[in-house]
This record gives sequence, C-alpha cells and structure tokens, in this order.
Amino acid sequence: MSDTAQRYPGERLGLPETGPGSVGRLGRRIAALFIDYAAATIIATAYLGFQQWALPKEAGLSQFAPMIVFAVLQIVFIPTIGGSPGHRIVGMRLVMLHGGWVGLWRPIVRTVLLVFVIPAVIFDADQRGLHDKAVGTVLIRA
Repeated sequence: MSDTAQRYPGERLGLPETGPGSVGRLGRRIAALFIDYAAATIIATAYLGFQQWALPKEAGLSQFAPMIVFAVLQIVFIPTIGGSPGHRIVGMRLVMLHGGWVGLWRPIVRTVLLVFVIPAVIFDADQRGLHDKAVGTVLIRA
C-alpha cells in the first residue's frame, strides 16, 4: 500500500472495514474493559476481602485486589477463549496479526502493559494500543 492515508482502521492490515474480522472499535473496547474491571471488583470483594470504600491505610494490599484479579482474567482467558470475558461479551476477540495462536507469553506481556494504562490509551491509526503492537496482536470483531 502507498503512503496515502487509509480509509478506515485496519485497512493497511488487510482487515475488512466492518463486520466480523474488522478492528474492534473504541466503544466496544471501553465496554469490554468496564465489564472486565467490574467482574474483577466483584470477585475481589467476594473472595479476597477487598474493601472498596476503606481508607488506603485500612485496606492494605487489598486495594490492589481488583487489579490483580483483572490481570488474572486477562492472562487466563485470552489464550483459552480468544479474549477476556468482556471482549467476548461485546463480540470481540484477540488474534495474532498474521494468524496463529496467541500463546502463553503474549497475554502476560500484554496484560502487564495494560495494567500500566498508558500503552492502552496510546494507539495508532489502526486503533491498536501499544500493548497490542508490542506483542503482535489485534482486537477484532468476532
């Protein structure tokens, strides 16, 4: 493809403009993130003693419980069902840019970067966050 601007996110990656296989757009990604973090907070509250409204000095390490559960959800479900529960609920899946299984190390690296937030909010013209670019994945509509 030439240096001209692409018409839609994912065009230069060979992905369709709309429908299955097209790049998962920002609205769906935010919805998936909300679902995953809400689930992580519920699980952390129920099983890890997370006290959502406790003062930081009273909460201790439990203040990180939702983020830890969130990371575990990402790392376990991306290689097994092709995305986090939130991704799958909103109709997306995470795939390798050039095909194949994402493996075990990519979800770990992607999640570590995602937990630091900055890579997720910086993305390119194809709407791939730095966390996806770093591991060679793309979030597409299922």
